[in-house]
Formats: sequence, C-alpha cells, structure tokens
Amino acid sequence: MARSENKESAGTTTRYVARIARNLRKQKGWSQEELGGRLGFTGSAVSAMETGSQPASDQMLEALERVLGEGSGIFEEAREFVRMDKYPAQFKDFAALEQRVVAIFIYETHLVNGLFQTEDYAHALINGGFPPPSEERVQGLVDARMARQGLFSRQPTALIELILDESALLRQIGSTSIMRKQLRRLAELARLRNVTVQVLPLNAGSRGECAGARGSITLIETPDDDRFVYLEPQDESLLIKEAAKVRTYAQRYARIRAQALSPAESVALIEGLAGEDR
Repeated sequence: MARSENKESAGTTTRYVARIARNLRKQKGWSQEELGGRLGFTGSAVSAMETGSQPASDQMLEALERVLGEGSGIFEEAREFVRMDKYPAQFKDFAALEQRVVAIFIYETHLVNGLFQTEDYAHALINGGFPPPSEERVQGLVDARMARQGLFSRQPTALIELILDESALLRQIGSTSIMRKQLRRLAELARLRNVTVQVLPLNAGSRGECAGARGSITLIETPDDDRFVYLEPQDESLLIKEAAKVRTYAQRYARIRAQALSPAESVALIEGLAGEDR
C-alpha cells in the first residue's frame, strides 16, 4: 500500500527520470538486477525507482549518471529537481525560495528547526509522525531535509538566524544520545560566521509579555529584495508576501529577538544541556 501511495504522489521529475532510466536500461538489454549490480543497488531498488514508488537518492542518481548517463549530465542535472519532489506538497514552494535566500530568520517553538536537525533527530521525528509513514517515505523526507543544509555553506553566503524556544531544547526526540548529538550540532552551527542561534528562555513571559506566544515564524529575504513570511501550522503552509503583514511579523520577530538570551548565553545554555546526563 505504501508503495502504491508513493507511486501516485510521485512528482513530474521523479517520473521523468524513472522513464529515462528504464528506457536506457532496456536499450542496453539489462535486467533491473543487472543494472542494480552495476549501480551498487539491489534490483528491487531499481524497480522502486523505475515505478516511481521511491524517488532516486542522490547516490543512485550519481551512479545512474556514471553507468547510464555516460557523462551527458542528464541525471546529475536532475538531482536538485528530484530532491524537490521528495518534499511534502505544502513545503515545495517555500523549499525553492529557501535555497535562494540572502537571509533567513527563524523562530521555532516546539522542535529544533528542520534546517538545523541532525539526520538521527530528523529520522526519529518523522518516523514518529501520524499517520505513520512508510520507512521509504521517512528516508526520502530525511534525505531531502539533510540536503537543505547546503544553505549553511552555499556561495554567495546566506545570513541564517535561529531563535529557539527553550522548550524545544528540553523536549527529547529519540534517544538520549540522539538528543545530545542534536544539541551539540546546534552549538557547532552557532559558531559559523553566517549563523546566529539564540534561545528564548522559559521565563520570557515573567514580566507579562512573551512575544513568541503566537507560534513559529520564518522570514526570508531574496536576492530580488523580496520579503516573505512562511508559516506551517499542522502540516498546512502559508506563504505571505503582502508588505503590511510581512512588516508586522518582522516587528514581532524583532520583539522575540529582544527577549531572547544573547548568542553567547544561548550557546552556553545549549552546551550545558548537551553535557547533562539526560
């Protein structure tokens, strides 16, 4: 059932790549098992790719380029677009914008933001979702999420800012080891010159105001000087570009930042939590 559902939801690029791979394989007179052996994958993995039930991974596309593409670049060029097919439908428009941003400002309430997640944390989080996803779907989403992290080292450099509610640091996702590694990864990323990580403490509302009470916010700026707000409540998505609304969210974000711990204090808190026997 899971594979049937995946096939029905396969994106245009995924289906196109599958058709090209199947046609080139047949031209060479190879079975799926033979192609799999040359690629370093099983015949069933080739079958899943060709039927669209499992989009090709980056590793498979690299192997397909070597074995079937023969230097044409057809599978290499498809990597970015196949990756986009793996994202949930409501996230695809934002994912395309995210890769182009010159600046991104994130406030996250309950969980570590996907851009900052370790692979193990992402797997535990996605695998624990409801309705329960298939393992193939989980791995596809994890792979796509990890690929987004190229933004940290992309040229030209993007300015990346994350404010995490302290509760996200205290909420254990997966094992103690997974959570500790996630916290250490946050501290590591916070030391990049283009990255700032801050924590909104649990007592932020002790003076009667908690600017982050209305939920998560993501603001982005593009090379064209466009500014957007992205919201994602309960697996739905809302991309806002109306200037007056964007300005309101930007002002709210500024208040959240003002109530957060300083970057140095935040990293110290994260490292302290990572060092605890939790």
